[in-house]
Amino acid sequence: MSDRETWTTRLGFILAAVGSAVGLGNLWQFPFKTGANGGAAFVVFYLIAVLFIGFPAMLAEFVLGRRTNVNAVDAFGELGHHGWRLVGGIGILTGFWILSYYNVVGGWVLRYILGSATGAYFGDPGGYFGAVSAGPEAVLAQAVFLALVVGIVALGIEDGIEKATTVMVPSIVVLMIALAAWVATLPGAGAGYAFFLSPDLGTMVDNAGSIIPFAVGQAFFTLSLGMAIMITYSSYVGEDDNLVFDGGIIVVMNTLVGVLAGLVVFPILLTIDYQITTTTGGPGALFVATASGFSSVPFGRLFGVVFFGVVLIAALSSAISLLEVSVAWANDNFGVSRPVLATGIGVGLFVLGLPSAWDTAWLTWFDNFAYQLFLPLSALLVVVFVGWVLGEDAVAELRQGTGGLGWFGPVWLWALRLVVVAGILATLGLGVETMFLGEDPAVVQPF
Repeated sequence: MSDRETWTTRLGFILAAVGSAVGLGNLWQFPFKTGANGGAAFVVFYLIAVLFIGFPAMLAEFVLGRRTNVNAVDAFGELGHHGWRLVGGIGILTGFWILSYYNVVGGWVLRYILGSATGAYFGDPGGYFGAVSAGPEAVLAQAVFLALVVGIVALGIEDGIEKATTVMVPSIVVLMIALAAWVATLPGAGAGYAFFLSPDLGTMVDNAGSIIPFAVGQAFFTLSLGMAIMITYSSYVGEDDNLVFDGGIIVVMNTLVGVLAGLVVFPILLTIDYQITTTTGGPGALFVATASGFSSVPFGRLFGVVFFGVVLIAALSSAISLLEVSVAWANDNFGVSRPVLATGIGVGLFVLGLPSAWDTAWLTWFDNFAYQLFLPLSALLVVVFVGWVLGEDAVAELRQGTGGLGWFGPVWLWALRLVVVAGILATLGLGVETMFLGEDPAVVQPF
């Protein structure tokens, strides 16, 4: 096992974790899940889920990583529970699975930056997406994006990931604020804000049963939980770091970017009278809808470049965390250099991503398996282990660096054991129904 690197600063860890959480989940999916599930009503349930489910679950992953200072698989063995090592393996494989098609979407973003600069999609946004999202062009763009990710991870924790995210995360926030200020001048700004920020109590009550599972899922997935990322990142953290405080900052920053994404996207869409329904949130929704908006507003080329530039930064910051999970496991167990490991794993990711790059139907299939099954299963097992197997030892680890938790420790532990487990079980149950039990099971859709 090679010597492990650590974060050079506490801020480096926080920004890297924020960068992982603030990815395509916020900018690619959040606005359209909001639109398809009641607008502001969804936002209310989402914020509740972030606080009461996402935050406790994130702390569980932090505890497991810092207590062992090893990768997600070996962490369970380090604690003497070798049978649970399979849980870490599920997390690593889930991250690998997700990154295989995430790279494809990253390639789309590269093409849309170029398309914004040249105005290539202005005449036919839907046709442009069809041309660049699948086939040889998508394969090439996937390879370029993946090469960027591999290059950053190959440089290591300090010189690669920490330095990159220290620049990326502040850039995301600053540019999103600038975009939000610009869209405030558009004709549809008022209607967009009303849709996004004015919850209707009747809608919340009447549709709570259908909205809550999606809100819980979005809260969980947008915080990078269930992919072994937070276990891996926290394994590079020192014992004197306050995990509760750091986790709170990460949750707040992630939520802020999600809200900013809504403040940017909905005024653009309502300016062009774009109709958001349950069928408009597919993999190309962000690209086709926002491209239509940029083609119809003043200075569309400039702001298109800025917007998709922000999406690229967010995609990269998340992708490097996903790759680091696999590299960390291999680096802990084999005497092979980081550049070789990152490149070899990158080749495997490229091969697994080829179906998604060739046909968006396969990308949707990969995405459904990840979000409906793999992520909630992985997260559930981690939460059960930390809550019921580690138990009070987990509270003791969380107490390190805080100066004492007081009432928070027991409340967190029982919230983990009961509330978080129940929320994930509900999400997993919905996922099983979607994949296997519906009238048109998602598991057979590409075939």
